[in-house]
Amino acid sequence: MTLPPTRWELAGEDNRGYGRHFADIVARGADVEGEARLADALVAREARIIDIGSGMGRVAAALAARGHHVVATEPDSALREQSRATYADLEVLPHDALALDPAELGTFDLAVLVGNVMIFLAEGTERSVLERVRDLLAPTGRALVGFHLEAVKAGSRTYPADEFVADAEAAGLRVVHRFGSYELHEPVDDYAVWVLAKA
Repeated sequence: MTLPPTRWELAGEDNRGYGRHFADIVARGADVEGEARLADALVAREARIIDIGSGMGRVAAALAARGHHVVATEPDSALREQSRATYADLEVLPHDALALDPAELGTFDLAVLVGNVMIFLAEGTERSVLERVRDLLAPTGRALVGFHLEAVKAGSRTYPADEFVADAEAAGLRVVHRFGSYELHEPVDDYAVWVLAKA
């Protein structure tokens, strides 16, 4: 199956600064686990979690360190290489979000799509990706999704909150919570953190 190029792929070298930025932060010992702390709070111990678009591995590695069974997926080869260098024990699959197959991977207590994954998907694939997320969830599973509502990085799209909610509902998901940050602040206009469940 040939998959359409993602906005991340099309931006090419313009996005290389992302990995370097977080590598520098990790090297300085700064806190990069805000998303992982919230994800950890959403599940019981030793949960099955899939990190879709795991980037340089910081969230998946933090969740694995907390004792969860984590499957990390990242199609960008440069980010996978950086992930191996930074978190040697974290295995990262090269799968695109649209290529994730529950028949191969099983189902999960939590699917994590943070770090602006949703605004870098291939054009017109948002609902298809959300349908794939739905299929990857266990019956009581949930998804943690976070992204800037306005295009902020090279190649990213503006994705208004009401459009995302419509896409999620069309994909068979429902909004359980919306926050303005991973520390559960009230909703804001420029960034959204969502907890979704099957409809």
